[in-house]
Amino acid sequence: MNVLVIGAAGKFAGLVVPELVRRGAHVRGFVRNEAAAERARARGAAECVLGDLRDVHSLIRAMRNVEGVFHIGPAFAPDEAQMGLSVVEAASAAGVRKFVFSSVIQPTNTDLANHTSKIPVEAALFRSGLQYTILHPANLMQNLAGGWRKAVQEGVFAEPFPVDTRIARVDYRDVAEVAARALTDDLPSFGTYELAAEMIDRRAIAAIMTELSGRPVVAAEMSFDEWAARSPLPYDADQQRLLAKVFEHYAAHGLGGNDITLRALLGRPPRTMRDYLQDLARTAVATS
Repeated sequence: MNVLVIGAAGKFAGLVVPELVRRGAHVRGFVRNEAAAERARARGAAECVLGDLRDVHSLIRAMRNVEGVFHIGPAFAPDEAQMGLSVVEAASAAGVRKFVFSSVIQPTNTDLANHTSKIPVEAALFRSGLQYTILHPANLMQNLAGGWRKAVQEGVFAEPFPVDTRIARVDYRDVAEVAARALTDDLPSFGTYELAAEMIDRRAIAAIMTELSGRPVVAAEMSFDEWAARSPLPYDADQQRLLAKVFEHYAAHGLGGNDITLRALLGRPPRTMRDYLQDLARTAVATS
């Protein structure tokens, strides 16, 4: 199976590449430059093509002789919806058979622009004729990698919403496994799946960090501006404003989700926050 992975060098799409290779797929990475191509090849991509999501022609060229496409949009990009529509259009024009779109949990939550930007892409898939699978992952555990390091060093794990707010989270490695299975005919097409592992608050996460690191870590809350100043965010001011809206929503409502769908799709329990942080702890020890 020839599969094009959009953003194959990225933090999330890059996790789909080894899952596809493990299932015997030939992975072609769609990346922006040669440095990204090297990272994608290191993850198992057999080949890479350079292109731009804003250039439909480069997408169509990249999809020649491709049977499946994996797409996850760039977070908080102002034209994220249009880029997704271009990918669907190119896949249809190129005769692609299967399409997996990594969307977001609760895309119809119109309070959040980065959620509603997924709706046009999902709608385009419904009318595309492609064999689609749409994934709705919860808040991604991988976003805590930097926070883990700071928490262990400083003894404080802080985010810009209350410490007792419960958030549905998921390890993207599990999402990547579902995506790869859908692209390699291990799962039937035409499914839309909400993917979460557990709802957990920051006090519980800090307790796990304390146990795994052997150093006391307390849960704390800080303003978005203070948090953003301490975090290496790859976003401009407008994108940070959209991210702040997400945290405001969490503060007011939390984020609901359960593991029943992901557990059924994987045929095993999904990775928990403890599992994810334990892997981070092992990596930290191995590289120290």
